[in-house]
Amino acid sequence: MEVKQGYKQTELGIIPEEWSVKSIDQIFSFYSTSNYSKAQMTLEGDVGCLHYGLIHAIKNSFYNVKSGIKYYVNMKQAKYEFVVNGDIVMVDASEDLSGVNKSVEITGIGNKLYISGLHTFLLRDRGFLAEYFRGAILNSNIAKTQMLRLAVGMKVYGVSRPQIKTVLLPVPPFPEQTAIANALSDMDALISQTEKLIEKKKAIKQGVMQELLKPKEGWVKVTLGSVINVSRGGSPRPIQDFLTSDADGINWIKIGDTDIESKYINSANEKIIPEGEKNSRKVNVGDFLLSNSMSFGRPYILNIDGCIHDGWLVLQNYDAHFDQEFLYYSLMSSYVLKQYLRLAAGSGVLNLNKEIVKGVQLLKPRDLNEQRAIADILSTMDKDIDLQIIKLNKLKQQKQGMMQALLTGKIRLVS
Repeated sequence: MEVKQGYKQTELGIIPEEWSVKSIDQIFSFYSTSNYSKAQMTLEGDVGCLHYGLIHAIKNSFYNVKSGIKYYVNMKQAKYEFVVNGDIVMVDASEDLSGVNKSVEITGIGNKLYISGLHTFLLRDRGFLAEYFRGAILNSNIAKTQMLRLAVGMKVYGVSRPQIKTVLLPVPPFPEQTAIANALSDMDALISQTEKLIEKKKAIKQGVMQELLKPKEGWVKVTLGSVINVSRGGSPRPIQDFLTSDADGINWIKIGDTDIESKYINSANEKIIPEGEKNSRKVNVGDFLLSNSMSFGRPYILNIDGCIHDGWLVLQNYDAHFDQEFLYYSLMSSYVLKQYLRLAAGSGVLNLNKEIVKGVQLLKPRDLNEQRAIADILSTMDKDIDLQIIKLNKLKQQKQGMMQALLTGKIRLVS
């Protein structure tokens, strides 16, 4: 491949001539981290502990420690290196590959004391990287691709310290690092603003929904099973003998086909042969599906026909008593969820069954037109939220594209 003027070929591919390539071991020093379990820590104390679960929960590549610290230790236990601004806290364990060796750059230390906790590495820059560039480059595809190649484990994945030290990073001159970090920080700010706006709109909608679904004069209380057919799914076994890639196969609808932000199920990733329907449950467009466990009673409206396994309950033949959209919001209400929680059997993972769902009480106007009017208000609010979610996803895609272009030097932020 021809290398254009001003660029050079390196172990990381083609980068600008004035950039260098260094290993994590050359860029960072590693410091001691604590091994205190949650049981050994308290909810308040002198020293905050940056637990690996906290790092996994952080969405950005940097973290202001002024908020969100949950675990603390007393000063006598704090015999480890204290975290300073600009340090990197990196996890050494993840239950999924997307979280392998996730890291954040720490900011906002102030006068408080913090240590890095269980299942983390604490990295301190030796003077090679600019503020905020550290977190950006360690969470880039350049670093992640190398880490994924090194990751080991069956149920929990991670890269050991000796292997992490061998990961290579591109190092632009300081002014360009700062320019890149500022551009990515601006995009992070836009993403954060959009996320906050979505949460605000959701909270407003929740309040409106609670008010609109509060029973008025002329409303009636009905038991779900008395006005709606409730059935459980079923699975032909062994399921692999019934799966097909035939375009004429029957949609095999699973939890994985759902989007937690959507009220509809629009497609299925797998299909089964017609013979599989005999030992399953046929469902149709307009039916409601409820999860038995996992997302616990979350309703979805079907936009496809298909069959369901026994992890689903299906609600059918509700048209004479409920407008579809009104029923959706009723099933999403705290009034119904509280009944599920009270009635659900089992411990640990809460489970619903057909009899529990049939026994749930619903409140509704007798007049379907009144139901539709209420649902229209809430649907309009949902559409507004959906537009913001689309905007958020586009911003996240744009940020990924920016990171790839800026951190490989394809786009330069220098004069």
